[in-house]
Amino acid sequence: MAKLDAGSTLKRLRNRYRLVVMNDDTYEEVVTFKLSRLSVYVALSTVFVLLVGLTVALIIFTPLKYYIPGYDDLKIGREYQQMKYRVDSLEKQVGYQAKYIDNIKKVLGGDTASSLDTTQLKVPKDDISDD
Repeated sequence: MAKLDAGSTLKRLRNRYRLVVMNDDTYEEVVTFKLSRLSVYVALSTVFVLLVGLTVALIIFTPLKYYIPGYDDLKIGREYQQMKYRVDSLEKQVGYQAKYIDNIKKVLGGDTASSLDTTQLKVPKDDISDD
Protein backbone atom coordinates (compact mmCIF):
# COMPACT_ATOMS: atom_id res chain seq x y z
CA MET A 1 0.00 0.00 0.00
CA ALA A 2 1.41 3.33 -0.98
CA LYS A 3 2.12 5.84 1.74
CA LEU A 4 0.37 9.19 1.60
CA ASP A 5 2.74 12.06 2.03
CA ALA A 6 1.60 15.27 3.71
CA GLY A 7 1.95 17.28 0.50
CA SER A 8 -0.47 15.13 -1.51
CA THR A 9 -3.01 14.99 1.33
CA LEU A 10 -2.96 18.76 1.69
CA LYS A 11 -3.21 19.09 -2.09
CA ARG A 12 -6.28 16.86 -2.16
CA LEU A 13 -7.89 18.87 0.63
CA ARG A 14 -7.34 22.10 -1.33
CA ASN A 15 -8.59 20.86 -4.71
CA ARG A 16 -11.48 23.04 -5.85
CA TYR A 17 -14.85 21.55 -6.74
CA ARG A 18 -18.00 23.16 -8.07
CA LEU A 19 -21.43 22.39 -6.62
CA VAL A 20 -24.21 23.45 -8.96
CA VAL A 21 -27.89 23.44 -8.05
CA MET A 22 -30.03 23.33 -11.19
CA ASN A 23 -33.71 23.57 -11.93
CA ASP A 24 -34.76 20.10 -13.10
CA ASP A 25 -37.32 21.35 -15.60
CA THR A 26 -35.36 24.10 -17.34
CA TYR A 27 -31.79 23.03 -16.53
CA GLU A 28 -31.15 26.58 -15.40
CA GLU A 29 -28.41 27.04 -12.79
CA VAL A 30 -29.99 28.30 -9.61
CA VAL A 31 -26.95 28.45 -7.33
CA THR A 32 -23.27 27.66 -7.83
CA PHE A 33 -20.79 27.00 -5.02
CA LYS A 34 -17.03 26.66 -5.33
CA LEU A 35 -15.87 24.35 -2.57
CA SER A 36 -12.88 22.37 -1.44
CA ARG A 37 -12.76 19.42 0.91
CA LEU A 38 -11.06 21.60 3.50
CA SER A 39 -13.77 24.27 3.39
CA VAL A 40 -16.52 21.65 3.71
CA TYR A 41 -14.70 20.08 6.66
CA VAL A 42 -14.26 23.48 8.36
CA ALA A 43 -17.91 24.43 7.76
CA LEU A 44 -19.27 21.15 9.12
CA SER A 45 -16.95 21.31 12.13
CA THR A 46 -18.08 24.87 12.86
CA VAL A 47 -21.74 23.91 12.64
CA PHE A 48 -21.14 20.95 14.96
CA VAL A 49 -19.33 23.07 17.54
CA LEU A 50 -22.05 25.75 17.42
CA LEU A 51 -24.83 23.18 17.88
CA VAL A 52 -23.05 21.57 20.81
CA GLY A 53 -22.39 24.99 22.36
CA LEU A 54 -26.01 26.09 21.97
CA THR A 55 -27.27 22.83 23.44
CA VAL A 56 -24.97 23.10 26.46
CA ALA A 57 -25.93 26.76 26.96
CA LEU A 58 -29.61 25.88 26.72
CA ILE A 59 -29.25 23.22 29.39
CA ILE A 60 -27.05 25.27 31.72
CA PHE A 61 -28.88 28.60 31.61
CA THR A 62 -32.49 27.35 31.62
CA PRO A 63 -34.53 25.22 34.04
CA LEU A 64 -34.02 22.23 31.73
CA LYS A 65 -31.06 21.21 33.89
CA TYR A 66 -33.45 20.06 36.61
CA TYR A 67 -34.76 17.33 34.30
CA ILE A 68 -31.33 15.72 33.98
CA PRO A 69 -31.12 12.59 36.17
CA GLY A 70 -28.59 12.98 38.95
CA TYR A 71 -28.50 16.78 38.82
CA ASP A 72 -28.90 18.12 42.32
CA ASP A 73 -28.62 21.74 43.28
CA LEU A 74 -26.82 22.06 46.62
CA LYS A 75 -29.46 24.38 48.03
CA ILE A 76 -32.24 21.97 47.13
CA GLY A 77 -30.31 19.06 48.62
CA ARG A 78 -29.86 20.89 51.93
CA GLU A 79 -33.53 21.86 52.03
CA TYR A 80 -34.47 18.25 51.35
CA GLN A 81 -32.29 17.01 54.23
CA GLN A 82 -33.72 19.61 56.63
CA MET A 83 -37.28 18.72 55.68
CA LYS A 84 -36.52 15.02 56.10
CA TYR A 85 -35.19 15.59 59.64
CA ARG A 86 -38.16 17.79 60.50
CA VAL A 87 -40.67 15.17 59.26
CA ASP A 88 -38.89 12.44 61.23
CA SER A 89 -39.01 14.45 64.45
CA LEU A 90 -42.67 15.35 63.87
CA GLU A 91 -43.52 11.67 63.33
CA LYS A 92 -41.86 10.81 66.66
CA GLN A 93 -43.74 13.63 68.39
CA VAL A 94 -47.08 12.46 66.97
CA GLY A 95 -46.31 8.93 68.16
CA TYR A 96 -45.55 10.18 71.67
CA GLN A 97 -48.75 12.24 71.75
CA ALA A 98 -50.85 9.30 70.52
CA LYS A 99 -49.39 7.08 73.25
CA TYR A 100 -50.07 9.81 75.86
CA ILE A 101 -53.68 10.20 74.73
CA ASP A 102 -54.20 6.42 74.81
CA ASN A 103 -52.86 6.28 78.38
CA ILE A 104 -55.14 9.14 79.46
CA LYS A 105 -58.15 7.34 77.91
CA LYS A 106 -57.23 4.19 79.85
CA VAL A 107 -56.93 6.11 83.12
CA LEU A 108 -60.25 7.90 82.61
CA GLY A 109 -61.93 4.64 81.60
CA GLY A 110 -60.62 2.80 84.64
CA ASP A 111 -58.69 0.25 82.62
CA THR A 112 -55.45 0.68 84.46
CA ALA A 113 -53.39 -2.38 85.04
CA SER A 114 -51.60 -1.41 88.19
CA SER A 115 -48.39 -3.07 89.10
CA LEU A 116 -47.36 -3.76 92.63
CA ASP A 117 -45.98 -0.92 94.57
CA THR A 118 -42.57 -1.86 95.88
CA THR A 119 -42.97 0.19 99.03
CA GLN A 120 -45.74 -2.08 100.28
CA LEU A 121 -43.95 -5.37 99.77
CA LYS A 122 -43.22 -7.38 102.85
CA VAL A 123 -39.68 -8.53 102.75
CA PRO A 124 -38.81 -11.22 105.28
CA LYS A 125 -36.07 -10.28 107.65
CA ASP A 126 -33.16 -12.61 108.02
CA ASP A 127 -32.60 -14.02 111.43
CA ILE A 128 -29.32 -12.71 112.50
CA SER A 129 -28.21 -14.96 115.20
CA ASP A 130 -25.85 -13.65 117.72
CA ASP A 131 -23.47 -16.41 118.54
